Amino acid sequence: MFRRTLLIVSALVSFATVARAADDILIGAVYPLSGAAAAIGADAQAAIETEAAIINGGENIPSMLFGAGGGLPNLGGAHVKIVWADSQNNPQIARTEAERLITQGKVVAIIGSYTSATAVTISQICDRYQIPYISADNSSPSLNKQGLQWFFRPSPTDVGFTGAMFDFIDWAGKNGHPIGSVAIIHENSVFGTDSAKLQASMAEKAGIKVAADLAYQASTPSLSVEAQRLKAADADLVLPSSYTSDAILLMRSMH
Repeated sequence: MFRRTLLIVSALVSFATVARAADDILIGAVYPLSGAAAAIGADAQAAIETEAAIINGGENIPSMLFGAGGGLPNLGGAHVKIVWADSQNNPQIARTEAERLITQGKVVAIIGSYTSATAVTISQICDRYQIPYISADNSSPSLNKQGLQWFFRPSPTDVGFTGAMFDFIDWAGKNGHPIGSVAIIHENSVFGTDSAKLQASMAEKAGIKVAADLAYQASTPSLSVEAQRLKAADADLVLPSSYTSDAILLMRSMH
């Protein structure tokens, strides 16, 4: 994630150099900085601030875009400043915070946002104001299909991730561990819903039975009922589409 984030922030800076000149180039970053997903936001914050420090400083990393340090060469050494906003992992708060960064914070671009549900609302606001939005780590493939002009995605989607899962299933079958059935469980936002649809489609193409397809409310306090239903399905393999806290809860519930 760290290396990819460095490349993404460098790309944002490229947008900034042609957008407007200023003493500081302001880039907005919308992530969950509080709540259940705060640890993810903290990791993103550390990576993005590291990239800004490299651009602004004098580390001299020739292999990296703007790695020479000293600020932005085409803007007289202007420094990059990251302006943070806490989405609280809530799509509506993410929308409000993105608009605040644009209208009040005067950012020239926005990066974010971990969850695909928040990416939907942020990307729509950015498109309205014609501000580039870099989808740094949102995996839902439907984000690409909104018809937005200011949405950019350098990262992979669940099409690739799910394809890798079924490549593994195919490999396992060829090496003495055939998978005849799967149980799908997913959180019910755009991320989980898109991912589950892909899994069901690829299972059908592979001739694998879907023994269960369960949706649950993200950040739920309990998955004990879903765990019992998964056990009752008696599938050869469980395919979860969950964010970190839910995945931990599911594993504990399964045991």
